[in-house]
Amino acid sequence: MGRAQDTATLAAVEQAAVRSQQVPPALQAPGIDPAKPYTLAELIDMAEQSNPKGRIAWEHAKQTAEHYGIARDFYLPVLVSNTLFADERIINPFPKPLAPRGYVMVEIPTVQPQAQLSYLLFDFGGREAKVDAAAAARLQGSATLLRVNQDIAFQVSEAYYRVLTAEGRLRATDEILQAARTVQDAAEQQLKNGRSTLPDVLNARAATAQAAYERENADGDLRSSKVLLREAIGAEPSPEIEILDDGSKALPEALNSSIEELIGQAFADRPDLLVRAQEVRVAHDEVRQAKAAYLPSIGLEGAAAQTSMWPTVDYGQLGNVSQTTWSGSLNIRWEIFNRARKHEDAIAASLERQAGDELRESKDAVTRDVWNAYISYQTAQRRNVAATALLDAANLSYTSSLDAYRYGVKNLIDVVSAQQQLAQAKLACVQARSDVLLDAIAVDYSTGVLLRTGNKTAAGVSK
Repeated sequence: MGRAQDTATLAAVEQAAVRSQQVPPALQAPGIDPAKPYTLAELIDMAEQSNPKGRIAWEHAKQTAEHYGIARDFYLPVLVSNTLFADERIINPFPKPLAPRGYVMVEIPTVQPQAQLSYLLFDFGGREAKVDAAAAARLQGSATLLRVNQDIAFQVSEAYYRVLTAEGRLRATDEILQAARTVQDAAEQQLKNGRSTLPDVLNARAATAQAAYERENADGDLRSSKVLLREAIGAEPSPEIEILDDGSKALPEALNSSIEELIGQAFADRPDLLVRAQEVRVAHDEVRQAKAAYLPSIGLEGAAAQTSMWPTVDYGQLGNVSQTTWSGSLNIRWEIFNRARKHEDAIAASLERQAGDELRESKDAVTRDVWNAYISYQTAQRRNVAATALLDAANLSYTSSLDAYRYGVKNLIDVVSAQQQLAQAKLACVQARSDVLLDAIAVDYSTGVLLRTGNKTAAGVSK
């Protein structure tokens, strides 16, 4: 991957990551208004702000960006300012008879402000490898942030559509219960007219009781799914939440892309796959650093100071001084022998091979995810068409059977059977619609386009 492509990829991933989660405030549980119906986008926003995983990923991305800045700054010199304040008293041997005692005592007060410069001029690619590794780690951090937010969005979407499914099942069981009561009323009327028997009426009442039982089950499932939804967005678990059900919204269309195109899109857009690719790059750059350690490095050292001294002696006289002093050196450092380098090279090479194997394994997993999502979505689309046809047929069968029973042409068993078929068809239709929505989200998630702007998605969940 070239540097220009790296820059473009980094910019795209970082923009998507920033859009998926702006600078997060202090973590706090989102406030839920029980009277307000929430859209899916609003719930995802609340989950991203309250989920600690999102904030952890955000901070990690910021840290990798700072490490990249540190690595690039190694190309610049290091300038240090140091001021010395010292006082020194020493014994200085001196020959007799110039010094009666054979020595003199010297005291030297010193003030020395100094500037020191260190500059690594050349190291045969060691610094470049560190910068490349830091750039890869920076891209990893941004991609990880995006994938974490995709995980959060996917979890919230699943919980959201489960609530929609539960609400649809509750409406369906209400209609089923109403249909059972209609059949029961017809059976009791026929009994009054002498055209039915008591066992028929008891059968109808049993069907009504069964429908009422299923209705209570559906209500309980709805309340439980709302508890899970609140938990998914980070709020206190409770069934007190309402969602906006846009029943008029058309279902996602059939996929226009082939499975090969979807797999290719996943290879290009999946943030977790990008993380694996950057791990390979980091491992390769560590091998480069290990090889560069065998070669010499060339550095420049320099210092300049204004040295001021006021020396005194107990015999004779010395002069004060305040002069500019300096030093400069060109250092060539070459590590001739270091047995540990052999083991470091072996570790770096092993890590590179391991990262390559993990990347291939991740690609296989991504391909499997896309295939599963593709098959599930195609199946859900066909199942939805079949469920709609089943509902139309069951409605017609139930209406015809009920009318025929009222005219004494059919018996109650036929009506109850048709009513049960209608109940199954209504529930199947609700589940089929829900499966289409859930599997559309799964396609977006498996291909990595969830939450990305400018990508055509199956479910249309983007920011």
